[in-house]
Amino acid sequence: MSTLWSLWAVSAAALFLGQAEAQTVKIVGIGASSCQYFLRETSGRPEVEKNFLAWAQGYMSGLLWRAPPGKDEDLDLMPEAYPLLKQAEFLRNFCERNPGADYSDGVTELYLTLRAPPS
Repeated sequence: MSTLWSLWAVSAAALFLGQAEAQTVKIVGIGASSCQYFLRETSGRPEVEKNFLAWAQGYMSGLLWRAPPGKDEDLDLMPEAYPLLKQAEFLRNFCERNPGADYSDGVTELYLTLRAPPS
């Protein structure tokens, strides 16, 4: 009977872990907006764009913090070759090319760009 109980417990745990890994996260805050919204709200309003960029920096810091040990440990989110103004331009360009995308998708692309070796 204890063997049957052990098999059931292992099966239940595996099912629970599988479901936990399949969960998605809900992105919230100003960065959860669409690119179309970002472009409309920031047009001619640098102070609003600054708020979006601050959200982006926090989001990327969270990605960096949650990275597994040994991954992205030395990643600089503000390298000399990619200062904040260039990052803001990257996000603006992303949204202009992808107005139907989410702003957070652009931030993820920026993060991947910062991870890429300098060329």
